[in-house]
Amino acid sequence: MAGFFHAAEIAEAAVNIEQKGQNFYVNAAESAKNPDVKDFFLYFAKEEAKHEQIFLQFKERLGKVELPAWSTSEEYAAYLQALIDSHSIFSPELKKRLAEADSENEAIRLAMGFEKDTILFFMEMKELVPDSEKKFVQQCIDEERSHLRQLSKMLSS
Repeated sequence: MAGFFHAAEIAEAAVNIEQKGQNFYVNAAESAKNPDVKDFFLYFAKEEAKHEQIFLQFKERLGKVELPAWSTSEEYAAYLQALIDSHSIFSPELKKRLAEADSENEAIRLAMGFEKDTILFFMEMKELVPDSEKKFVQQCIDEERSHLRQLSKMLSS
């Protein structure tokens, strides 16, 4: 993790999360038997694609902006790396768990875990970027929170 010295590198991690999220939701849609659930997952895949574009533009704007000095301390860098490493979307078993899910509810629960992990990462990311860029990260946080609420509602219906 000690390699993270520029804000654009943190944005690249966000792009990667969003790309993997798109793949997750497309795979979940392909496995869904209920047409409403299938449409629901495809909607979320499009949302993740929208976030990917936001973070690609964000990365370009950040360029070589350095991270705050406190963020490159070994302890904080290890924390950020742990957030990325433990993010459910990077779990090698996730695709297998999705394929083996015996219900659409289980797929929705997996999606909820992905959304929660993403919110936590974005909240930390927001602390690292220049003030002028915080609003873009906050927008994605708000949308991910909305996704979590929508998934929860779908799970209960």
